[in-house]
Amino acid sequence: MTLMRSWIDSANTPDCPFPLNNLPYGVFSTPGAQPRCGVAIGDQVLDVAGMEKAGLLRISDTALLQSGVWNPLMEAGPAMWEKLRSALLGHLSDASSTQDQVAQYLHSLSGVTMHMPFRVSEYTDFYAGKNHAFNVGTMFRGPENALPPNWLHIPIGYNGRASSVVVSGTGVRRPWGQLKGPQDDAPRFAPCARFDLELEMGAIVGKPSSGPVTVAEADDMIFGYVLLNDWSARDIQAWEYQPLGPFQAKATATTISPWIVTKPALAPFRASTPPREKPLLPYLEEPRPMLYDIDLSVELTPEGGQATEIARTNYKEMYYSSAQQLAHHTTSGCPMRVGDLLGSGTISGETKESRGSLLELSWGGKEPVTLEGGATRNFLEDGDTLTLKGACHGDGYTIGFGDCTGMVLPALSDPFAR
Repeated sequence: MTLMRSWIDSANTPDCPFPLNNLPYGVFSTPGAQPRCGVAIGDQVLDVAGMEKAGLLRISDTALLQSGVWNPLMEAGPAMWEKLRSALLGHLSDASSTQDQVAQYLHSLSGVTMHMPFRVSEYTDFYAGKNHAFNVGTMFRGPENALPPNWLHIPIGYNGRASSVVVSGTGVRRPWGQLKGPQDDAPRFAPCARFDLELEMGAIVGKPSSGPVTVAEADDMIFGYVLLNDWSARDIQAWEYQPLGPFQAKATATTISPWIVTKPALAPFRASTPPREKPLLPYLEEPRPMLYDIDLSVELTPEGGQATEIARTNYKEMYYSSAQQLAHHTTSGCPMRVGDLLGSGTISGETKESRGSLLELSWGGKEPVTLEGGATRNFLEDGDTLTLKGACHGDGYTIGFGDCTGMVLPALSDPFAR
């Protein structure tokens, strides 16, 4: 596919993240106004809630874009998803006959505030990147026992906290927790000293389920994708994770990018999961490519300092796709809800510079990462801003997600001091 041309000139450049091919969904506000549904196009955001209210974008007898989140459209089903996209393409293409009417609903992206694009029903985070799992396992158990016996057969995950999910730009407070180092006789209660990021993608469930679904059916249930930073307190995690896995170490915050990039925009970039070392059970086999070729990167900017790109990788490095994860999630009969969010797990490549967490980049703190200006990092310091970026690169166009950013704020004073 090549660039689809719009009458909005800024959408027609090869490096614009929001061409007509994309049309991602977000929620924005202008000064003095309530958050409302919008669509990014070029350097503008289109107020689709305003258009629907005025009757210029009426795709249903029921208003779907007035609630300040995209859940009502998701609940309306895939036929309505396609109907909206088709209507937007008609309004925004260079052949549009409604340019003058639509222009009054455009706002400069530089002048708006972005909000959570959807209401998160449940949040599940996976551990489905093989390079990440192997690196972490090697650190703690050696290369011969790096992957647990089940890892090559099943997408491993845990149920997280929907309440922890925040939109890009929200500050993230360094957490307190129980810590116990290898040489400590007893745990202590203190601020996390090994705070980390995890570079992930998030899949948003747009259709509910009441029982097990196939991988193909699971793929049809996915509404779109966001960038996701699964902030992790490594020292809290080290003490608490046995025997039941992550708990408070992963409950501080989960940051997502502000724009939902839909599957039609990503369709030209589908990619296959890697060859299997062990055959998967039939219910997990993929009928077609389910990953996407999405270039990903992480920048770390110290307070008052310069940005340094510390990692660069690609979503197609994942061992299990979001569709496989979702299909497995339903096997017990677990109902999936509209607005459920699935974190992919940390996306790391085979090389050092492609590792998606500081735990891996610094190899547990033994190999500090050097930043522009000479500062080093083993783990995150207060004032550090993390920026995740993602883009697909087509024939003369780019599909972007918008930055996924968060600054590390200092821990509170002792929350239990009285």
